[in-house]
Amino acid sequence: MTMRKGTNVPVTADAVRIELGWRTGPGVPDVDASALLLTDAGKVRSDGDFVFYNQPRHATGAVRHEGKKPQGAACVDELGADLGRVEPGIERIVVAASADGGTFGQVPGLYVRVLEAVTGAELARFDSDDATVETAFVLGELYRRQGGWKFRAVGQGYGSGLAGLATDFGISVDDPAPAPTRTPAPPRTPEAPPAPAPARQAPAVPPRAPEPPSAPAPPSAPVRLSKVTLTKDSPSVSLTKQGGTSGTMRVNLNWTTQGFQSKGLAGRLSRAMGALTGPDLDLCALFELTDGRKGVVQALGNSFGSLARPPYIHLDGDDRTGAVETGENLTINLDHIKDLRRVLIFVTIYEGARSFAGLHATVTLQPQHGAPVDFSLDECTVPSTVCALALLTNEGGDLIVRREARYLVPPRGVSPQRTVDQEYGWGMEWTPGRK
Repeated sequence: MTMRKGTNVPVTADAVRIELGWRTGPGVPDVDASALLLTDAGKVRSDGDFVFYNQPRHATGAVRHEGKKPQGAACVDELGADLGRVEPGIERIVVAASADGGTFGQVPGLYVRVLEAVTGAELARFDSDDATVETAFVLGELYRRQGGWKFRAVGQGYGSGLAGLATDFGISVDDPAPAPTRTPAPPRTPEAPPAPAPARQAPAVPPRAPEPPSAPAPPSAPVRLSKVTLTKDSPSVSLTKQGGTSGTMRVNLNWTTQGFQSKGLAGRLSRAMGALTGPDLDLCALFELTDGRKGVVQALGNSFGSLARPPYIHLDGDDRTGAVETGENLTINLDHIKDLRRVLIFVTIYEGARSFAGLHATVTLQPQHGAPVDFSLDECTVPSTVCALALLTNEGGDLIVRREARYLVPPRGVSPQRTVDQEYGWGMEWTPGRK
């Protein structure tokens, strides 16, 4: 259902996916989805009620930032919401978008959709087509109404970016923003949430005896909105300085099979049988521990690793499509930095394609306590089936992430894994493997 600004529709599903989408291309800034859980006063209770790329999961698990997924010439950033698990004190869930490196006037085809989580059925859609200089938007909101939930199309813009939007709802951020400038919002419909009632004052109870005032609770650290993009001019970042040296770091790989068909005999046979096949990519990691042990974590040969014991790196499974909800995920235990000397994260094409070009593959490194590091594999211009993506090195206790982005072309008869090994001097012995 396509909506006009200011209108609302009932949301009957208990769990929904909120899809923010746009068309990509040269000069189009990156777009990020976020959600704010608000009380009837229109404010968050704490910074924990802000769900976005640096804080991807609410403490209750009711609202989650699922991440970006390329879809051909477009991209979507998704949020998940289990409405039945939202705490009673939360009256609204604001769905917001922010533009990184430009304005929304440069973002074509911006929309937000609410989908039934299980079936994928569309419950609501709002297309935003009047943006100009805004750098953040409230696109819509889920709100309680008579024991159920509704979605309202908002379309309210901010000229002060994500920091200004977040601050306006009570979030304390690490980089103060100027006062937010907003485009006028449409009047609320009669079914929109009512204005907040005055806060009740608790009755004063005189103490039995004079007591010294208790110390105020220390303020929580402000939310960090910064993102890290490694480029040729700025190829490395210290996770120590970013605060990302404990907990875990999740590495996510996604790619698209949309419009892709295998070539050659395998492709002709597949199409004759009425099936479409796409490329199968694998997320891998070469590791070297401080005690000298070396190895690889990959789906090939079922070498999935472990988080609790060496190598403190774990691959959660083998995704053959790239189009599922999670893609491929590799997790590094940052509590064991002292045991890791170096880790090389790389991606291989197992089958179905001869190059990364056109696959729209993306990799995100997300420390549990720190800014995410994003990579795109769209720069490939050679017939490469293996990309050395990032090198993590322990330099005196400081974990450094260095952008490699090296598209390697394996010689005839040489595996992608052996090619990476030889390029980086890992010195391992390789045997043929299958999955």
